[in-house]
Amino acid sequence: MTQPDTTQFKRLVQKLDPHARLLRTWPLKGGVSAQVTALEIEQPIGQTRKLIVRQHGPTDLNHNPNIAADEFKLLQILSSHGLPLPTPYYLDQSREIFPSPCLVLQYIEGETQFAPTNLPDFLLQMATHLRAIHKIDPSIEDLSFLPQQEEIYTRRLAQPPTTLDESLYESRVRDTLQSAWPLPHPNKPVLLHGDFWPGNILWQGGQLAAIIDWEDAALGDPLADLANTRLEILWAFGIDSMHTFTQLYKSRTSIDFTNLPYYDLCVALRPASQIAQWAPDPARAKAMLEGLKQFINQALGSTS
Repeated sequence: MTQPDTTQFKRLVQKLDPHARLLRTWPLKGGVSAQVTALEIEQPIGQTRKLIVRQHGPTDLNHNPNIAADEFKLLQILSSHGLPLPTPYYLDQSREIFPSPCLVLQYIEGETQFAPTNLPDFLLQMATHLRAIHKIDPSIEDLSFLPQQEEIYTRRLAQPPTTLDESLYESRVRDTLQSAWPLPHPNKPVLLHGDFWPGNILWQGGQLAAIIDWEDAALGDPLADLANTRLEILWAFGIDSMHTFTQLYKSRTSIDFTNLPYYDLCVALRPASQIAQWAPDPARAKAMLEGLKQFINQALGSTS
């Protein structure tokens, strides 16, 4: 995506507040599926304020043309549940300023952590907040506009790539999943963040300050979210931390964990080439691939 110019952001600020003035903009790193820009504006009374502008990329828009509106609506709903997340301020779907819709969100001071000074507390807070997300009952809030995670996995299984990645045991993974699919449903569907990992969590003073990037939110078994986070924890901190995180999550719920190995295999269905894109450093990519193989082997061992 091409970085928008200052004139476009000035026009957006005028839509938000005709009396405000744009002071500066700067891109924020870390976004993969969306372009994220920070703004600082001056309001008529002389106060300055920071905002976040999120623009989804073509991949997300092709998958769901309404993704910006869906994310905005979800954040509006969740703002009343006490979760630490950015307040949604404005949704622009006109395409008059930018070629794609954009969201304007609260700027929350904080930073991502990949080398926390207190890893046990870091994992505890992550597990506690993931469980808090899963406590939100879709039957009470109208979340029917979100996709069903099971349908996403069903399509993925039904549409294998032309060439399977046998370096990651893809044939065996797919055969194992196909033999068990569709999975039974011992757990009621809940809200899933869809991409709950250290890169989507902001910290301030050792406390979890915000959970960001909700464009992959869906409805489904909480184990789908847990499995995704387990793999990300393994990649970031190692397999012992993954097991610690899992036990912390388990201690906060009474759901059925029987199908966790199958959800582990679902999130493991990603080619080695994708990991190379995420981790351009060869040493890091190699470590991630080895971690993924370890993750797959423990899941296959639990399903045999």
